[in-house]
Amino acid sequence: MTERVAATPGLYPLPDRAKETLSDLKGHQKGDLLSGDESEAIVAAYDEVRAEYVDDQLDAGLDLISEGQGRWDDMIAHPLTVSDAVETGGIVRYYDNNNFYRDPRVVDDLDFSGDVAGELEKATDLLADADGVDDASLAATLPGPYSLADLATDEHRGDEADFQAAIAEFLAGEVEAFPDHETLFLLEPSLVTNPPAEGEEAGATDAISTVADATDADVVVQTFYGALGEKLYAHLVDEAGADALGLDLVAGDRDDTVYNVQEFGSTDSLSLGLVDGQNTLVEEPETIAERVEWFESQIPLEGFDRTYLTPNTELFYLPTNKYRAKLNALADAAEVLD
Repeated sequence: MTERVAATPGLYPLPDRAKETLSDLKGHQKGDLLSGDESEAIVAAYDEVRAEYVDDQLDAGLDLISEGQGRWDDMIAHPLTVSDAVETGGIVRYYDNNNFYRDPRVVDDLDFSGDVAGELEKATDLLADADGVDDASLAATLPGPYSLADLATDEHRGDEADFQAAIAEFLAGEVEAFPDHETLFLLEPSLVTNPPAEGEEAGATDAISTVADATDADVVVQTFYGALGEKLYAHLVDEAGADALGLDLVAGDRDDTVYNVQEFGSTDSLSLGLVDGQNTLVEEPETIAERVEWFESQIPLEGFDRTYLTPNTELFYLPTNKYRAKLNALADAAEVLD
């Protein structure tokens, strides 16, 4: 029987109160964004945000608890923008939406940072101190190596494949320092928006496998913004070393996603993007459950080890009240399916 798990990779919206506090503490210019050496006051402000995120997920009843990534000013580029081997470039649009990040220009060998591990240690402490968390476990989140290399600028290695491999090794080193976690989400939107050229798919899957091999946790390669190309999908299933692929069932080309699974099989588990991370309309739990059942009815298999019920993108696009409502809807949908 398939286990249904309500979860999100994180990247949540900052609460309005925290936005005001952090704006006053950090300033308003590009150079005032997070650099990894923030003051005690800024650290304390983000600690409050993290605690709020954890409470939101526990209150909703999610099965996996994310740290929330409130400190990630630069979305999934964050692990590079706080690295000493990276210089800050200009402002770049984050995929096709109205959010922007600082171009991380890699100018030297990437060394261990420990920044994300530190965030997860604090989330672990919050879970240890919380009431009623017997059925909740920690989920870690990182950018996938293909997307992180795609978002960054290489000014050091001069070879695309070598750069991607170096990013993968850097991320693997970060993962090795993580506290115990049940699941690792690797965010890979670029696999859809800017996929590797034909014949170069193995480089992307090798990079993902390098990171996946660094943890004993279940690894979810979370794609979004649409369907994967057929050949790339097949490579990911066979070569990436992931326990689950994340598939966007909200985007209009969902039939292509279903076809990929029908034609090329799947990983043992799947992560389904079931609620719209960029739309304030809150889906009913019954609607989400129907989407899961519809998808599973299209697949000629006995079932998956686990189905993750997730948003189809990060939730930071949403107002705080809507993001919380989507958490509740996902958790309630898992209950409906039970």
